[in-house]
Amino acid sequence: MSQRHDSMLGLLSQYDGQAERTARVGMLLPWANQVVETELPRLGLRHTVFHHARLVPASRTTAVDNSFWHGLRDAAEGAMDSLRHLPLDLTVLACTSAGFTAGPPLPPGVVTAFDALTDTLMAVGASRVVLATPYPQEVTDAEAAALKEAGIQVTAQVCLGLADGYPEVAPDKIRTMLHQLPLSLVRAADAVVLSCTGWHTLNLLPELERDFGTPMLSSNVAMALHAARLVIGATP
Repeated sequence: MSQRHDSMLGLLSQYDGQAERTARVGMLLPWANQVVETELPRLGLRHTVFHHARLVPASRTTAVDNSFWHGLRDAAEGAMDSLRHLPLDLTVLACTSAGFTAGPPLPPGVVTAFDALTDTLMAVGASRVVLATPYPQEVTDAEAAALKEAGIQVTAQVCLGLADGYPEVAPDKIRTMLHQLPLSLVRAADAVVLSCTGWHTLNLLPELERDFGTPMLSSNVAMALHAARLVIGATP
């Protein structure tokens, strides 16, 4: 990394402390997502306000597959309409996997959690990452390929193989999954990416950073960092 940050939460606090104005961010949430609204307020940001709208896929499913991702993207325009009277600086589709899979184009100006993730990694110079997800293997492989296309090398990857039920993933499962990887390999990475907005990772981040000695970046923290960089003039 060109400038290694030991803690992504510490970097977020630094950005928030530098802000001279408040950003308003529209968050388009998958309809069953319980975690974004739980974790973002606990970040303690003084200069970022998140406004939420829900995306209901036509399939009315919650498991990650093409019908789910297409449905979220199709529902984005209607959800944006529910926020149109708010003075938003940014609108984010708060689903990571919808950002690197197929589907109809999003309305102009909407970014995804995956965009926020890659933007944050590039901003801090993290070109070599370890990828950890709750997703099925094929979805994890697709994300690794998308990261590579964005100029970020995935030096190792691990997943839980789940298509649904992400809010119920216990912290011990995440710990165990990461500890399957050689410690030297994790420490050699610029960051560990905990991809997915729908599993609870916020409480684990400080502990994992201490255990592995490597910055931990979750999708939800990446969205907050993307917004926080906006208010200090670092994000287009």
